[in-house]
Parts: sequence; C-alpha cells; structure tokens
Amino acid sequence: MIALEAINVVKHYGTGASTIVAVNDVSLSVRRGEFVALVGPSGSGKTTMLAMLAGLLKPTSGQIVIAGQDIGRMGEGKRTKFRGQYIGFAFQSNNLVPYLSALENVELLLRLNGKLNRQSKQRARDLLTRLGLGERLKNRPGQLSGGQQQRVAIARALIHEPEVVLADEPTASLDTERAHQVVQTFAELIHEQNRAGIMVTHDLRMAKYVDRVIQMVDGRISRTIVDRR
Repeated sequence: MIALEAINVVKHYGTGASTIVAVNDVSLSVRRGEFVALVGPSGSGKTTMLAMLAGLLKPTSGQIVIAGQDIGRMGEGKRTKFRGQYIGFAFQSNNLVPYLSALENVELLLRLNGKLNRQSKQRARDLLTRLGLGERLKNRPGQLSGGQQQRVAIARALIHEPEVVLADEPTASLDTERAHQVVQTFAELIHEQNRAGIMVTHDLRMAKYVDRVIQMVDGRISRTIVDRR
C-alpha cells in the first residue's frame, strides 16, 4: 500500500531571469514498510524535496499525497496539524530540547498533541529501550553522545506512529560505527512498524540498510541505484 506519493513536483525560488529551479518535475512513491534513501551531490534538490515531503515547504506545482491528502494544497495551520499526526521528522541537528530528558523529548510531541497518557508514556519508554537507551531515559541531551542524541531524535520521529518518517542526513555528525548502528536500527523500526521511510544521505555505505536508493541530480531523479523490492 502506497503511503506517500509525489506527482510532478516542482519548486522554484525567485522570479523571471533570477528563477532557481530547486526541484524539477519529480515523481516518486513509497509504500508502507519501505525504507528509501535519497542521494545526490550538494545542490541536487534532495533536501528541498524532503522539506516538501515533510510539509515544511509548499511546492510551486505538483502534488504530495500522504494519507490520501494533498499537503501542498493545505494552509499553514492545517499543514502544521497534519505534520503532527502523520509525519515524523528526524533533523540532522537533532533539535532536542536541551533542558528536557531523553524521555521528555520523546514525549513532547505527544504532550503537544494532547495524546500523552499512561499507554503512550510506556510506548516512549519501550521505544527508547529498543534503541538501547533504557538506562539513559533521564539524561539530558548534553549528557548523551552524538549517536545517543540521534537515537532519541529517531524515537521522537516515530513515537506518534506516523504514516511517513523522514530523516535529513542522520549520520552526518557520527563516526562510522555509530552511523551504521543508527541507520540499521532506524531501518529495523520502519520495517517492523510498517512505516514509509525516506532518508536523505551522502553516505552510500548506508545503502545496505534500505530497500531503494534513488539518485537526484540537478533537481531531477536521475536513476534508481538500488532496488530490493
């Protein structure tokens, strides 16, 4: 079952002769339980594409359909609410709240959505434990390593059981061993929980953990490098 579909998506910046085409007529779909890597050189449009899939940017034209709804047609308020329910996002910089514990950071979105209860609190604990952080629940981000912080960010992206989970360069600040651990665990959780996952990365060593690797060049999809479907 398709969880996310982008249809002829275009993103322009500027007007007239100064127009920059960041994404040019991109179409792709991701099924439930499928993990896709989006790769390409700097300036290829992959991060802009991810931001549109996350509902953080509106496309200039085209459709982005998640849970049967075109998020590009939504107003800002509705899109923000939709993100909180259907989309999980792990940022490159983690964006953890420094004065909250690992557990509190994961619970934050549930609290903001009014869905923090005994069951969801236990789910947050179980998820962090699954990610190897069972003994770090009360630690603040400053007391965690880079790999541990990234795992907290992954737990936060998954905790509200979204349709789609997106990650922007989740291994950028990690050494090789931690990078493999983080992406392998991310992939396992996407498959186990039957989510649709997309990861933007420069690191082709992570390709062994994903189902497809799609390359972008100059704002377009160039080719599919790996396809294990």
